[in-house]
Amino acid sequence: MNTDAVLHIAGMKFDLSIIAMIIVTSIISFALVRMGSRKATISNISTMQNFVEWIVEFVKDFIGTTMDEEKGRKFLVLGLTLIIYIFVGNMLEIPFMIITKVTKPISMFGHKLVTASQIQSATNHVVNVLWWKSPTADPAAAMALAVIVIVLAHYLGIRYNTKQYFKSYFSPYVFFFPFNVIEKLSNFLTLGMRLFGNIFAGEILITVILMMGWLGTIPLVLWLGFSTFVGLIQAFIFAVLTMVYISMETSEEGH
Repeated sequence: MNTDAVLHIAGMKFDLSIIAMIIVTSIISFALVRMGSRKATISNISTMQNFVEWIVEFVKDFIGTTMDEEKGRKFLVLGLTLIIYIFVGNMLEIPFMIITKVTKPISMFGHKLVTASQIQSATNHVVNVLWWKSPTADPAAAMALAVIVIVLAHYLGIRYNTKQYFKSYFSPYVFFFPFNVIEKLSNFLTLGMRLFGNIFAGEILITVILMMGWLGTIPLVLWLGFSTFVGLIQAFIFAVLTMVYISMETSEEGH
């Protein structure tokens, strides 16, 4: 039986593995950018500086496809943060998995982590507690990123494009209001669930291949390579859609 490292406190669930992986993702993302910019020079450009500069140019280019250059310059750091953070988060499952085999109830911070009933119902009375995984493979983490993006887009729309923002809810006709509301809600759902679904499905397949033992060696290598591609594409799609939504909500021409 497999389970996440979840603590139940005051009726709320705290997934310790996801909390830990969010922190790890943040540290790695910061370290990558820091290493590439700490000793930035014009004449003697290091490999890391060259890599970070390439990412900056890449982000600047795709932002330019969604909005004009003057407006897009304000969101360069946001786009850079999203694409690096999400890609790093997507990739954390690939190097290795940390699983603890538990045969007796354990507690952390005075709260049950694995209960006696879970052990009794598990095969051979062994519960596998997963500690290391991609944070974006968790629906709460993926949807939290989507919430941040959508709230930011609507905030910017209300603040800088107030008239057109509220008008868009009744465009092209007043009776389209409920449909426009549903459309805006669907943007939030699809943004987060697309990211979660793709990364979670990849992790499930990796787990299945690992269960094949040595027979899964070649499929595992092939799938890990494909997972890297998927992780990059999903980070790119999330960042691009973020800029699209911001552009839509702040556009004076309407949707």
